[in-house]
Amino acid sequence: MSALQLWLAVIGGLVLAALVAHNAWNTRRSRPRQADPTPPLSAPNFGQSADGLPSTSESASEATLTTQLADMSIDLAELDAMGRADPDALNLPTPDRRAQLDVLIDAIAQIDLDHSVSGDAVLAAMPTTRRVGSKPFAVEGLNELTQAWEVPQAGQRYGTLQAGLQLANRAGSLNEIEYSEFVVATEAFADHLGGTPDVPEMKAEVARARELDQFASAHDAQLSMTLRARSTAWSPGFVQQCAGRLGFVAGVLPGRMVLPSTTQGRSPILGMSFDAQAALAEDPDQSALREVTLSLEVTHVDRHEQPFELMRDAALTLAQEMGGVLIDDAGQLLSAAAMDQIAADLQDLYNTLDARELSAGSVLARRLFS
Repeated sequence: MSALQLWLAVIGGLVLAALVAHNAWNTRRSRPRQADPTPPLSAPNFGQSADGLPSTSESASEATLTTQLADMSIDLAELDAMGRADPDALNLPTPDRRAQLDVLIDAIAQIDLDHSVSGDAVLAAMPTTRRVGSKPFAVEGLNELTQAWEVPQAGQRYGTLQAGLQLANRAGSLNEIEYSEFVVATEAFADHLGGTPDVPEMKAEVARARELDQFASAHDAQLSMTLRARSTAWSPGFVQQCAGRLGFVAGVLPGRMVLPSTTQGRSPILGMSFDAQAALAEDPDQSALREVTLSLEVTHVDRHEQPFELMRDAALTLAQEMGGVLIDDAGQLLSAAAMDQIAADLQDLYNTLDARELSAGSVLARRLFS
């Protein structure tokens, strides 16, 4: 073999090796980022800089996540250990099971009884549906023993009952047809128990419903932020792992995660969603995600949980760790100034809801804005 042929063979080998390396690099570059096979066992907390703002340094994002915000969280490892050792050790409040009907958002018909009735009889006489049209329908009784209004229960006795129909929800305001059906259902229920209903005047209740619906429509805030990949896409497992470090847990639906409230029975503070088809794929690790969305139902979360602050800090931390940028619904980059303006607007909204006795996160607010 001549020297020329030798050099040509060497050069050909180098070119071939370069092509193989380039193809391997492109393949690796296009492959979605995967979850760490050995994730940390406990979730760190969101870091804060000296000026009180979330830290954006890499060391801070790795060392800190959610527990220092408003003294709201419990270390996950400690929580798990406490739960296994003693379910009652957490001493968390139970969901509110008291009566919910309120003249602020319900049309209420008082039912006077000839004599007290048992809870078993009330339950047997209840209408088969808990809705009239698109509005929730409910019955409550005044417990003779406790003298408190409650959802009828077997084994109790009630001297007075009341039936209520919600005036408005996200499906719109109560209309005349729905109100007429409510009157018919209430009268049939009362007759079965030997009672007489005192039904409010339809015209006044429908007018109240329209006014309440106008207020609710003008103050029903639902916020979202989208995190978009800068270059490399993400696998569902990678997204779930990064969100899990912030305290997010799997939701009921595929492709959804939630940040639970610190109070048992309350709505989740935040939601996170991504392509459900990617989550259901036969090999999710090969599914490529380029966007995830953080969402906040403002009216469903108590303002003292500082939900927007949690949302902003979670978004910034995820953007840094996952290599993404934050955009709004219009696809524009979200600036710090824009987020500050949103925070200020939310305070005005909270104050308006408080003044109307429909505070964000309250039972009435969750019912109205649903």
